[in-house]
Amino acid sequence: MTVTAEVRTGLDLLEAEAVHIFREALGQCERPVLLFSGGKDSIVMLHLALRAFAPAPLPFGLLHVDTGHNFPEVLAHRDRVVEKYGIRLAVASVPGYLADGRLQDRPDGSRNQLQTLPLLDAIAGGRYDAVFGGGRRDEEKARAKERVFSLRDAFGQWDPRRQRPELWSLYHGRHRPGEHLRIFPLSNWTELDVWQYIGREGIELPEIYYAHRRTVFRRDGMWLTPGGWGGPRTDEELTERTVRYRTVGDMSCTGAVESTARTVDEVIVEVAASELTERGATRADDRAGDAAMEDRKREGYF
Repeated sequence: MTVTAEVRTGLDLLEAEAVHIFREALGQCERPVLLFSGGKDSIVMLHLALRAFAPAPLPFGLLHVDTGHNFPEVLAHRDRVVEKYGIRLAVASVPGYLADGRLQDRPDGSRNQLQTLPLLDAIAGGRYDAVFGGGRRDEEKARAKERVFSLRDAFGQWDPRRQRPELWSLYHGRHRPGEHLRIFPLSNWTELDVWQYIGREGIELPEIYYAHRRTVFRRDGMWLTPGGWGGPRTDEELTERTVRYRTVGDMSCTGAVESTARTVDEVIVEVAASELTERGATRADDRAGDAAMEDRKREGYF
C-alpha cells in the first residue's frame, strides 16, 4: 500500500492557520467584524475569511475608519470589492467627528491618530465583540507583544500584562460584557508572505501598489502626495516620479517609494531585497518614537 503525503508549503501552513483563527473566532464570539481599508493586508484577510466559510456567505460584515484623507484609488477598490461579494460595510467617519467638534484637526494635518475615537465608538455602536485586524509580525515592535486573540478592556484599551498564553494554537476568547477582542489572523505573516500569497492566489489590488507616474513632493525623507490635508508647503517643490506604495493609509503620513515594479513578481523581488519594513520606510507616524505605536494601542488604536 502506497501512502502519498500532501506537500504543504509555508504559504499553505500560513493559510491554514489563518482559516483556523477565523473559524475559532466565530465559534467563540457572537458579533465579529473585519476591519477593511482596501489595503493589501485587509484584502488578503478578506480573501482568507471567504475561504474559511465557503461556500456559505461571509458571516460578518466589514468596518472601515475613513480619515477623509484616504487615497481615492483605494476607496474605489474598497467599494468594488464590497459590491462584488455583497458584503455589509460600515464606515466610521473622522470628518464627521471633526464637523461636530468631537475631534479637532492636528497642526500637521495628519488624521491617522484621530481614528481611535471613531473606531471605539463604532465597535460599541455595533456591539462587536471581536474585531479582525491585519497586523503582521514584521510591521512594528509593539506587534510582537500582541497575541492572536488580543483582549481589550471596556474602554477599548490594551494592556500587555493581561494578554493570555496561546500554547499549541489554543485561543482563549472569553471576555466580560463590554470588553472585546482584537484578532490577528496574519500574526505570523510577513510583507513578503503577503505578496507571495497575492501572486499565488491572483488577488487584485489597488493600482497604487504598483509602479506608476505620480506628482509628489519630498518631506522628512519621504515622497508624499499633495492634497487638501496641507501639503505641500511653500518651500516644498512638486515633482513627478515613478513610485509605488508599500502600504496605504492617511495621505499625510504615508509615503511612496521610488520603484519600477509593475507586476506582482517584480514587487516580490523588490520586497525580498528591502532592508526596511514597509512602515519604517513609508509611515511618518511610526517615526515619533520607539514606543509610539504601543502608546497608541494602549489608548485603543488598532
